[in-house]
Amino acid sequence: MKKGLKQIIGSGLSVSLLSLSVCGAALAANPTTTTTPTTTKATEAVAAPSKNLIVLIGDGMGPAEVTAARYYSKKFLNKDHLELDGGYYVGKATTYSQAGPYTTESGAVTDSAAAATAFSTGNKTYNNAISVSNGDVAKPFGSVIEAAMKQGKATGLVTTDNITGATPAVWASHVRQRGNQNAIASQYLNSGVNVFFGGGKVNFTTKEEKGKRTDKNIIPDFEAKGYKTAFDKKGLDAIPNTTEKALGLFAGAEIPYVLDRDDKTPNLPQLAQKAIDILSQNKNGFVLMVEAARIDHAGHANDLPADIQETLELDATFKALIDFAKKDGNTSVVVTADHETGGLSLARDNVYELNVDLFNKEKRSYEFLDSILKKAETADDVRKIVADNMGFTDLTDEEIALILKGDGSSYGRAGGYNAVVSKRLAVGWTGHGHTGVDVGVWAYGPIASLVKGDVDNTDIAKSGAKVIGADLTAVTKELQDKYLYPLFKVTRDNKTLFTAKSLAESLDIKVTWDAVTRTVTLSKDGNQLSVLVDTGVITENGKASSLVGSEDNGKLYLPLEAFNKLTGKNLTWDASSERIVKN
Repeated sequence: MKKGLKQIIGSGLSVSLLSLSVCGAALAANPTTTTTPTTTKATEAVAAPSKNLIVLIGDGMGPAEVTAARYYSKKFLNKDHLELDGGYYVGKATTYSQAGPYTTESGAVTDSAAAATAFSTGNKTYNNAISVSNGDVAKPFGSVIEAAMKQGKATGLVTTDNITGATPAVWASHVRQRGNQNAIASQYLNSGVNVFFGGGKVNFTTKEEKGKRTDKNIIPDFEAKGYKTAFDKKGLDAIPNTTEKALGLFAGAEIPYVLDRDDKTPNLPQLAQKAIDILSQNKNGFVLMVEAARIDHAGHANDLPADIQETLELDATFKALIDFAKKDGNTSVVVTADHETGGLSLARDNVYELNVDLFNKEKRSYEFLDSILKKAETADDVRKIVADNMGFTDLTDEEIALILKGDGSSYGRAGGYNAVVSKRLAVGWTGHGHTGVDVGVWAYGPIASLVKGDVDNTDIAKSGAKVIGADLTAVTKELQDKYLYPLFKVTRDNKTLFTAKSLAESLDIKVTWDAVTRTVTLSKDGNQLSVLVDTGVITENGKASSLVGSEDNGKLYLPLEAFNKLTGKNLTWDASSERIVKN
């Protein structure tokens, strides 16, 4: 899930962003929206194949991760099969995204934002996008959860990541960049979603409270809207099942790994069960997304023992979800992953062996050990840390040197530690990023026949909407009639400007270019605005204007007021969510 941007786009910083040339063509066409059956009335929901839909995501869970968990289950749990293996496997899904117009990424390897946008809305997009389209002026895509709310269904998001992380965010928010998590939290407030359970309290609280917000603590705003709040296991248990809304923030950032948790922190099966208990009170049914997020994080770090425990927690969560679905008799469940993480190989170095007997030795994850390893000063310090955590008492000089030096990645000594452990377990990794392999699909209920065989991740959303009779097209149109998500730049004097050509064309404004006078003319419904590119001087219908444009590396930017004058509309800029609101 973690990735480094090669360029900051639309972040609100005073930087010049990529945009269309004044006389250039559009970078990319907006993807078309999904077509799904139109069924929006809550009274019609009972006619659909399923009343309820549950989507379980194993973030970063590729085929090798599932196999490693199965080996562990056989060796240490005396179970020959995972819960996932009980006849629920139906096929596999492709995961590719779209080429990024702001980076060199081809889209062959997705990130969580693009993948989750695909399986929540049925549309492909670029890496980092949260349920918005590709292109200079992005448009929002409606999700299955947003469509389900139009039917009167209850909805919920549960994760072991920040609740504002990419995978939950795509179901109930829309931003150009996944890193804008404060905006995602703010959008949740008015989203209508009933249950939010996860980590990420920092995006709800202020910097003075060790959070990340510069405006205010928004938890009281949720409480004012009727959300019951909880911050630990005791608080979770205290939430009545009869409540309609709940916000649970069980960590500042990610919920700790299974290996590192204490009994004050709820586990994923407990979070999922409480969400079901609340949502199932709705007579019209519910849609719930549950994410086992830290499989991905362990894969990024190359910590196989932690990875296995997170995958086993997903498996336990799956059992709880299936038990409910079977008892309920009117619920579809689908399980998949957004991508594989780390390029895990079970065996390495041309040796036909896998040291499964060591898979259960790790007591704490690399994350817990990180600060301890950073304090190590001698070889004996390293020996003690590794002996206490893994039981290895025979570290070689080379292994100690690798841990002290680090693996050369951002994980530092923790990365070196994981490299040493991985080699002893006889597993390998291609790196610390995502891979492009297909991921498994498991399903129960009427949705199973819709996602069977070789499918694309967009089919998860399309099939989910179909099985509950929700209308993705209608909710997408409603959102697109209200919002635009354009590229922009913020000038040194803190003014927000937008690329002239792309935004104008999205508003059906005609754009012409006079190369001789180097003038751009925008016209609509008898109104005309001309801009001398070299000076930024603007005339409105032949008269001098107080508005000023800005040329930046051959691209023209204009203030939003220019577009208001041309369209006669009252377009406003929502700086927090980095979007234009069509009032």
